[in-house]
Amino acid sequence: MKPLTSAINYLAGQLRQVGLFIALIVIVVFFQITTGGITLAPINVSNLVVQNSYILILAVGMVMVIIAGHIDLSVGSVVAFIGAVAGVMIGKWHMPWLLAIVLCLVLGALVGAWQGFWIAYFGIPAFIVTLAGMLAFRGAAEIVLGNEQISFFPKGFRAIGSGFLPTFGSTGYEPLTMVLGLLTALAILVLSLRQRVVRRRYELEDEPLWWFVVKLVFMVALVLIVTVLLASYDGTPIVLIILGLLVVGYTVVMSRTVFGRHIYAIGGNLAAAHLSGIKTQRVTFLLFINMGVISAIAGLVFTAGLNLASPSAGDGFELDAISAVFIGGAAVTGGIGTVPGAIVGGLIIGVLNNGMSILGIDSDVQQLIKGLVLLAAVAFDVYNKRRSTGR
Repeated sequence: MKPLTSAINYLAGQLRQVGLFIALIVIVVFFQITTGGITLAPINVSNLVVQNSYILILAVGMVMVIIAGHIDLSVGSVVAFIGAVAGVMIGKWHMPWLLAIVLCLVLGALVGAWQGFWIAYFGIPAFIVTLAGMLAFRGAAEIVLGNEQISFFPKGFRAIGSGFLPTFGSTGYEPLTMVLGLLTALAILVLSLRQRVVRRRYELEDEPLWWFVVKLVFMVALVLIVTVLLASYDGTPIVLIILGLLVVGYTVVMSRTVFGRHIYAIGGNLAAAHLSGIKTQRVTFLLFINMGVISAIAGLVFTAGLNLASPSAGDGFELDAISAVFIGGAAVTGGIGTVPGAIVGGLIIGVLNNGMSILGIDSDVQQLIKGLVLLAAVAFDVYNKRRSTGR
């Protein structure tokens, strides 16, 4: 009975993370059944990755902002603004698209620096600054485009948002995708085992072996299933490589660097972080520069995938990104959250959108359901905190 009691107690403490993966599985299975198998069809899985890539990219940056106790309401407008600038540079000025991408990333950093200055050094709440940015950059996008749309970009630029890695072979499963998937699964396996060994060496490991194995098998199986589905269609979307690099890079930043630990410290207790010597203003400033760059990446991916620069681009993206972060386990009060959790939250929203669209559910009902899901996620977080503190 003692091992069973220990297992139950551990799962109770990890209820949010366990519930997150269970929710994703249940939603996928539900739509797989109700859509007659369309949800996990190779073409639909590929479309899911491509169509939700920009929200997942924004969620990577947004989770860092929310962990630090801030919010960014301007990301949708920044997506439109960067897309507009890219459209003018490439479509009207005929600038080489690679140079335009570099300049747009620099511009995204400047946008983030502008907002970060008012938040970090002037002391204006991020909610107000980014709300102003949401209005200002939407207007800037309209001014840049002159309330028009620019389309028909070069093939190389369009590939960023809707292209695939080169394929090899004409039958069966695409080899390059299979190799990449197997390498990813192997990397997850090796890194997870190595991290567990290190934590046990320093007596920091409290995760039961059985749960570690279950979680590891689930992650590896998920990667392999997605790999097989993608390999049986057109192969690996280029945007998936971009997203994968961002997820891996920022997971390392948040878990293994001083900058990441400072972000958690600021979100957990700003006054204590300041007293401990952390340069809170500098960290916040850099955090919003980073958010500006990530918004620029999302803007370029969205514009390239749609093959269109429009003043209305990015409308509502900030709400989807924020929802993904909170559904993915981030705390409303800051200090808690992970990049992988935000990605899982984004996938839940993406599968919901995709499944409800396939079933022909009206957009207004879709918004209602997503709102209820977000409310349930936040309510669950508040309930857990009250349960752990006994209040």
